[in-house]
Amino acid sequence: MNSSKDIPFLDLKLPQKELKAKLMSSFERVLDSGWFIMGKECERFEAAFAEYCGVKHCIGVGNGLEALHLILRAAGIGPGDEVIVPSNTYIATWLAVSYAGATPVPVEPDEKTFNIDPQKVEEKITTRTKAILAVHLYGRVAAMDELQKICDKHKILLFEDSAQAHGSTLGKKKSGNLSLAAGFSFYPGKNLGALGDAGAVTTNDDALAKQIRLLRNYGSQKKYYNEVKGYNSRLDEIQAAFLCEKLNALDEWNARRVELANLYSESLASVKELQLPAHGEPGEHTWHLYVVRTTKRDELAKYLAQKGIGTIIHYPVPPHLSDAYAEARISRGTLPIAEKLADTVLSLPIGPHLSLSDAKMVVTEIKNYFGRR
Repeated sequence: MNSSKDIPFLDLKLPQKELKAKLMSSFERVLDSGWFIMGKECERFEAAFAEYCGVKHCIGVGNGLEALHLILRAAGIGPGDEVIVPSNTYIATWLAVSYAGATPVPVEPDEKTFNIDPQKVEEKITTRTKAILAVHLYGRVAAMDELQKICDKHKILLFEDSAQAHGSTLGKKKSGNLSLAAGFSFYPGKNLGALGDAGAVTTNDDALAKQIRLLRNYGSQKKYYNEVKGYNSRLDEIQAAFLCEKLNALDEWNARRVELANLYSESLASVKELQLPAHGEPGEHTWHLYVVRTTKRDELAKYLAQKGIGTIIHYPVPPHLSDAYAEARISRGTLPIAEKLADTVLSLPIGPHLSLSDAKMVVTEIKNYFGRR
């Protein structure tokens, strides 16, 4: 029997409802302008997000995958090159490397943080290695200081996949300002989400920013004059306008996520069958996802579904075991940590519009399942 009130994994109607008047005003402004691509709204968001991240440049693009791809292309990475990536990530991280013509080289994660383990990186560096593409998975900043030391030692580049870490910090710097360049996704379910696909690149490097601006627009700075073989990856005006409004709410929404994560961690600490996520220092985790681990994952997910509580597995198939990378011939057992995570992780409901009472209901049902009344 379901609980009296269903609790979805993430309700995407509620953020829009909170900001509806502002979003509608933004929509009407763009509609009345008659300008829908590469205009003032995009410029306004790029300036605002650059300031938010503390960087010189933000370049709006079509989505997060294209942001990463354009970074690699602009940096001159291509066929014959290798890029170190996490074994435990969404496949888009790997796809960006493949789209650039390079080879993704997976490195296992630290099981406490879910992020790439710096201690395992150097053994995978070869003469063909050109960069490390670190992912701030689930909203937790990767060990960027350690990774930067490795990159400096081997004279390779460091980039960020910040698709899940809008507003996360390391020390006084935000995600997006922790490497040469970072790629962001504004997919609707992200901490900063558009109402469709959207993405951006952030960087302090003038030359890299100029090249990415060129590549995103057919290789053209001036219309009909194409300098290189570029792409069509542009942040449209409507999404840029929506993102400007949502950016104003991001810190408050992230604070709500932190409150929920604290509630989960404090309330579920007694459930020994669960391995809870590490919080890190204040600001390091903005809780795009709250991911627990248990050997009873599938049974727990089924039980919660019966109670009307939504959960998701992030991610059930590690990239190396997907059909998309069958040609890499990375056999099962080669990356055991990523595989173990894929078999045991479960994401609980979290989001800025999940009420504390609903989160407490999630806790109650998890305790009921494990007999911790």
